[in-house]
Amino acid sequence: MNRINRRISLASMALVGLSSFTVQAQEYPSKPIKIIAPFPVGTGPDSNTREIALELSKALGQPVVVENRPGASTMIGMEAGAKAVADGYTLVMGSTTSMSVLPYTYGSKVPYKVERDFIPISIVGLLNTALTAHPSLPEKNAKELIERLKAQPGSLTAATSGVGSYSHLAGEWFASNSGVKINFVPYNTSSPYADLVAGQVNVIFDALPAAIGNVKAGKLKLLALTGKTRHPNFPDVPTFAEAGLPDYSPTAWIGLFAPANTPAPIVAKLGEAMQKATAQNPELIAKWRSYGGDLKAQTPAEFSAFLKQDDALWGPAIRKAGVKLD
Repeated sequence: MNRINRRISLASMALVGLSSFTVQAQEYPSKPIKIIAPFPVGTGPDSNTREIALELSKALGQPVVVENRPGASTMIGMEAGAKAVADGYTLVMGSTTSMSVLPYTYGSKVPYKVERDFIPISIVGLLNTALTAHPSLPEKNAKELIERLKAQPGSLTAATSGVGSYSHLAGEWFASNSGVKINFVPYNTSSPYADLVAGQVNVIFDALPAAIGNVKAGKLKLLALTGKTRHPNFPDVPTFAEAGLPDYSPTAWIGLFAPANTPAPIVAKLGEAMQKATAQNPELIAKWRSYGGDLKAQTPAEFSAFLKQDDALWGPAIRKAGVKLD
């Protein structure tokens, strides 16, 4: 084959490939879609995944089912998502832990690479991190708590969901930024909230939804929330910035990902569906705001940029705290 004919042949093959992607996107989806949720059934992220799956099924005209694959700090489900066929019919719900935290805490033990193995579709929502305390604690806000800890180092206990968990790292970040010493109490097999409500530990640093029921019932109280301004649903709760910590910004989030090499037209169609599932859903928006969250969608490009920003925050915070599990 001469050089000219070879170029024509290659060009033809490229056109055929592009045409097949276009047809595939036009027909997509033609069968049910599965979202792998690397979270236990009944947890907050699992419930959020099921909510968005229902809205996506309306937007796409096909059933969107959730398959729970929890374990190994979300790594089991994330690995399954990374190895799935890249045809748009198996997606995975990532999170702060799986995408921004584990690569720093577990290093080479993480069986996937975020940028290599996944294509970001859209964030689903952001959840503010709260400093939640037992009502018997005399301090009314994070500023007073910092003042106490500087005067009495190690005088408070902070519950966590285990070493390297979101609640542990958010607490270590706070301690590092404020220059105080906190005694962290890990709960590896049970929820720490029962002991917090019982007053056996003093505080917890965690995404707000986990505590909101007990806060509304008066069994716990909020001392601070992340965010540049006070949350409209919690106007009496000061921000961490008001306590002198403008750079303290751990934020819990979940977001939808496709396996690497998923055709761009399908990724674009999924991104459009996410816009419909979130931005045009006032009831779900109000529900997220009721527990300190912000339901939102982003384009794949915007979500990719967000991931880089989040990584740039968690990486230095984890390294400074010296938490390493590999």
